Amino acid sequence: MANQISIGERLIGTEQSPFIIAEMSGNHNQSLERALEIVDAAAECGVDAIKLQTYTADTITMKGAYKIVHDNPEWNGKELYDLYKEAYTPWEWHAPIMQRAAEKGLICFSSPFDETSVDFLETLNVPAYKIASFENSHHPLLQKVAQTGKPVIMSTGVSNVSEIDESIRVLRENGCEDLIILKCTSTYPATPENTNLRTIPHMKDLYKCHIGLSDHTMGIGIPIAAVAFGAVLIEKHFTLSRAEGGVDAAFSMEPAEMKSLVVESKRAWQGLGEVKYGIQKAERDSVFYKRSIYIATDLKAGDVLTAENIRVIRPGLGLIPKYYELTLGKKVNSDLKKGTPLTWGLLMSE
Repeated sequence: MANQISIGERLIGTEQSPFIIAEMSGNHNQSLERALEIVDAAAECGVDAIKLQTYTADTITMKGAYKIVHDNPEWNGKELYDLYKEAYTPWEWHAPIMQRAAEKGLICFSSPFDETSVDFLETLNVPAYKIASFENSHHPLLQKVAQTGKPVIMSTGVSNVSEIDESIRVLRENGCEDLIILKCTSTYPATPENTNLRTIPHMKDLYKCHIGLSDHTMGIGIPIAAVAFGAVLIEKHFTLSRAEGGVDAAFSMEPAEMKSLVVESKRAWQGLGEVKYGIQKAERDSVFYKRSIYIATDLKAGDVLTAENIRVIRPGLGLIPKYYELTLGKKVNSDLKKGTPLTWGLLMSE
């Protein structure tokens, strides 16, 4: 496993803050103007990348293959073909979207859904490929993507251990050297209870890959926790407004949420640090506020220290509290005022 993977000019790995992907999916609602606004908003949020999906209704399914049965009345009874026709990103939009992303300093790449999509994306010189969970057993597609030599990010929803292992093997055998696999629960939206983030470090050990999270839960709590478990990449669906609707809008993040994710995921990564004990450099001034032993009443030279005339209080200018019992019964060698921090130099030598 490479220590770091490069996508565009951005390095990805445990030594870098999490790589944040805003997934546009079909949230453009068939408007190129809206798609470009999504790019602009993602850039303002500080994400690293914007991701598209590259397919047509004809490359992903066929007319008559399936009629949808769903709780969502907008989907129920529709042909799967027609849903994808509504949701797809027209291929002629890819170039202007990628150009806008580049102008805004964003990396832009896509999820291809068949081999012709890969051929098309290669003409646009995309810097990486994303394999969606529902495509991770599509070995011809995996072979085609791997043979480009580009970094690959693969989601692992609806897959068991052996299927993931097999998909990784196909990618590796066809030339994929830079691979990130994503913990993913393929329900929309997902719930915290079915996310199982403890799987992330296990996946890293099992598959010897960098691990990220493709997240469909609401809010930012789950991805922040994923960073604490070692996720190097977070992917979230992104929309300008859930209220405006769209095929994936209901489980997509709005700009304020995405901006918060960018900030808080970096803080979570910074907080990981290293295994460290002892007083850190940043804490040295705070030692002052620990407790120590103080004279609690005015004393004369020769007075004996007792529980009534010494106390353990803040700040930490006197002897540390572990010496409290040892100082009891000792005599002071000079007159002392109440509030004097007790030090060894104030005690009579025996």
